[in-house]
Amino acid sequence: MKAIMIMFDSLNRHMLPPYGCEWIHAPNFKRLAEHTVTFDNCYIGSMPCMPARRELHTGRYNFLHRSWGPLEPFDDSMPEILKQNGVYTHLVSDHGHYWEDGGGTYHTRYSSWEISRGQEGDPWKGEVKDPNIENAIGGQKRLWRQDWINRQYMQREEDQPQAKTFNLAMEFIQKNHTEDNWFLQIETFDPHEPFFTQQKYKDLYPHDYRGPHFDWPDYKRVTETPDQVEHVRFEYAALVSMCDHYLGKVLDLMDQYDMWKDTMLIVNTDHGYLLAEHEWWAKCIQPFYNEVAHQPLFIWDPRSAKRGVRNSCIVQTIDLAPTLVQFFGLDIPTDMQGKPLKDVIAFNRPIREAALFGLHGAHVNVTDGRYVYMRGPARPENGPVYDYTLMPTHMRKRFSVEEMLTAEFAGPFSFTKGCRVLKIKSFPWEDRNYHQFGTLLFDLEQDPQQEQPLHDPVVEERMIRLMVRLMKENDAPAEQYERLGLSLETPSLH
Repeated sequence: MKAIMIMFDSLNRHMLPPYGCEWIHAPNFKRLAEHTVTFDNCYIGSMPCMPARRELHTGRYNFLHRSWGPLEPFDDSMPEILKQNGVYTHLVSDHGHYWEDGGGTYHTRYSSWEISRGQEGDPWKGEVKDPNIENAIGGQKRLWRQDWINRQYMQREEDQPQAKTFNLAMEFIQKNHTEDNWFLQIETFDPHEPFFTQQKYKDLYPHDYRGPHFDWPDYKRVTETPDQVEHVRFEYAALVSMCDHYLGKVLDLMDQYDMWKDTMLIVNTDHGYLLAEHEWWAKCIQPFYNEVAHQPLFIWDPRSAKRGVRNSCIVQTIDLAPTLVQFFGLDIPTDMQGKPLKDVIAFNRPIREAALFGLHGAHVNVTDGRYVYMRGPARPENGPVYDYTLMPTHMRKRFSVEEMLTAEFAGPFSFTKGCRVLKIKSFPWEDRNYHQFGTLLFDLEQDPQQEQPLHDPVVEERMIRLMVRLMKENDAPAEQYERLGLSLETPSLH
């Protein structure tokens, strides 16, 4: 048996043809849906990039115990489990966060790995002289200079990281398609911002725009003009169309080598992205509306031979690790919270009543598929919050001496395999006031765009009970309940 995962970053469900979008040019996503089961209720777990990838490895939530960081010494790692049991695992990626302080233990879990450089201000090409940056708005200022340097070296499509990543992946498939027992993870940072792509993809979305260069929104409320908003949406759409093109190349190889008979295919993402919906750009600084939290997911499982159908069961990123471990005939570690999707795919059999999701130190959210409940911090100071870790690194830096001076030992937790961990005072997103948004409840059946918060004490009480149950199952730290104004003694729904 073989398995291929194609993982995009910030791929918006609502902008794909299989999920109802009629104006995006993405014929290969339509083709993909014809070959796979399309999931209608897939939700994120932990946000953003590396927390989601920890879930991909470990099959359990990250966000209640710690923020962005590496795999822990006690973590189960799906690709490493496969590797240790005779399944060859290979990662091909241009996702630059793997090569930073906060991601440095992920790629080495695979049998082998290859990288492509240059995405999102990756410190790649060295130029002392400042680049000539044209009239532009937006952009992550700490990455802006380097990104403009990098762009000079990827003017041709074949020089862009996504193209290089998929070409390396196709090389692996062509070399190994006759072999057995391997897992290939193809992971591109696109269509994550900046929305930099080639003119031929932009030409699919003709529009009259005469404003400043704009392909990288800031993480903030929308203040741009309507034509600037429309333009950046088209820039994102062009990059989605590029993703679609390279997706098609993998589907072509599966057709060419008749790989559908014995190869699982998973096409997924870590989260979505706000393109001015709810008057916001991006993610992480506002509640996780469905544009971010409600993910696309496509799976072909050759054991069930289900294709071209839709599935309404609630599933999450944490389910992918146990799904792959089981697919290769291995025992699922007891610390994995996710469930294998074999019977979900074959029989449309539900595996959970509700899904928990969130960002460390922000809202904690729960959905049962109809309602989404977003529980905000009870107090403006949004505390107490701690990181529980044995790997004290942030995204691009180590924990500071000042942070480490607050550390003490705590635990063990149920999933740390007897290890006590460092309990370090956390200052989550100090520049972001999550308390200002309050607690929100939405009825997706009556209000699918989440524009009218619902006030229904009966429904809210039920969602609180679901949330508390799932937090307990995750062995959430006691202070998380205090931070949210919840009682640890709240009776759970069963």
